[in-house]
Amino acid sequence: MTRMSRLICLAVLLFPVPGLAESSMSRLTPVNPPHVNIPGVSQAMRVSKGDLLFVSGQVPVGPDGIAAGDLAAQANQVLANFSATLEASGADWSDVARVTIYVRDYDPKDLELLRTIRDKWIETDTPPASALVGVSALFHPDALIEIDGIAVLPDKEAAPSASE
Repeated sequence: MTRMSRLICLAVLLFPVPGLAESSMSRLTPVNPPHVNIPGVSQAMRVSKGDLLFVSGQVPVGPDGIAAGDLAAQANQVLANFSATLEASGADWSDVARVTIYVRDYDPKDLELLRTIRDKWIETDTPPASALVGVSALFHPDALIEIDGIAVLPDKEAAPSASE
């Protein structure tokens, strides 16, 4: 490497150019082996850089308490709560590396419904690594679904903080 090349590299490291911050795609890389083909799910997400955000189990609680209604209504409330948490952290669904979905009294016939609702919120081109777990109970007897997850926060220069 020439002296000039080293100086240019050093200048780029010391004085980053606004707008050239890394995208979530350069920080999160889906890993999908060819023999495993589960639609709408990345088998793993490689995290190459960034601060991690551990999102607590988001539950179907809105301004009026537990969301009334069926699994679809509660799933939308949970995903809205998850989105609000991401936004408050300066992130969005493209930054999510993993989610775990817990469904009370899960019936496999609900899988298509859950995927349809989830796909309205997540980045479907690079879906997060995911797990779906059927459980016998959640935190409240009326709760049907809970979702937790892990996101990789954008560089601080690339996104405003929640306090701005």
